[in-house]
Amino acid sequence: MKRNGFLVIFAALLLFMLFTPMMGYAAYKEAAVSNGGSIKGKVSFKGPLPDDAVENITITKNTDVCGTGFREVIWVDVKGSALRGAFVFIDGITEGKAWPAPEGGKYLIEQKGCRFRPWAQVMRPGNITIRNSDNGVLHNINTREMIGVESGSSVKKVIFNFGQPDPGDIEKELKPRRAHYIAMNCEAHNFMFGFMMAPEHPYAEVVGEDGSFMIKDVPPGTYTVKAWHPRFGLKETKVTVSAKVAADANFEFSK
Repeated sequence: MKRNGFLVIFAALLLFMLFTPMMGYAAYKEAAVSNGGSIKGKVSFKGPLPDDAVENITITKNTDVCGTGFREVIWVDVKGSALRGAFVFIDGITEGKAWPAPEGGKYLIEQKGCRFRPWAQVMRPGNITIRNSDNGVLHNINTREMIGVESGSSVKKVIFNFGQPDPGDIEKELKPRRAHYIAMNCEAHNFMFGFMMAPEHPYAEVVGEDGSFMIKDVPPGTYTVKAWHPRFGLKETKVTVSAKVAADANFEFSK
C-alpha cells in the first residue's frame, strides 16, 4: 500500500510539472534603451570529442530529395576551438529593448532537402510559420519544450506535432509553458533534428560559425549570462554591463 501511495504521489507531481504554467517566466517589459552596452564573447570546446559527436543514419526514404547513403548528423559541431550550434542568453532580464522584426517578416522553420534550416535559431514565442519546401515529401514536425535543462536532465513536452504532406506554409503557435529550450525532429525521417530557444525577451543569440556572439543594447547593470548547448547543457557567468561598453563573457565546454 505504501508503495502504491508513493507511485500515485509521484505521478501527480509529474503531471503538475508538465501541465502547470512555468514558474518564473517573468513578464518582459519593452522600453527604450538609449545608453546601453553589449556583451560579447565566444563559446569554445576543449579536449577530445565524444565518441558519438557525429552519427551516421541510413537514409531509407525519399532518396530523390533527402539523398542516398547516410545522413551525417553532427551533434557536437566543433571547428578549431569553436563550439557551434550553441545559444547564449541573459537569464531573467525583465526590461529592455523591443524584439526586432524577424528576417523576411516571419519566424520560420523551413524543411528543405530533408533538413531543418537552420539547425539552431532563436524565436519569439507566438505565431510562427512551418514551411515544407520539399515537393512530394511528407514531413511530420514534432516540437517539444525541454523541461529540466537547468537540473541536468529534461522531460520533453510536446508543443505541436503534425504531418505536412504538401509543400507550402502552415501557421502554428509556439507557446512554451515551462521552458524556453526546444527540440525538433521529423517523425517521418529519423535523421532530421534541430533546436530552438523561445525566451520571453530578445537577449538571446545563436553563436556564429567561429563560436562568437554579440548581445547588443543591454541596459547597464549586472546580469547572469548563460550558454546552452543541447548536448552539454548550461554554463553561466556574471557580467556587469556599462553604458556604451562591451563586456566580455566566454564559455568553455568539454565532454
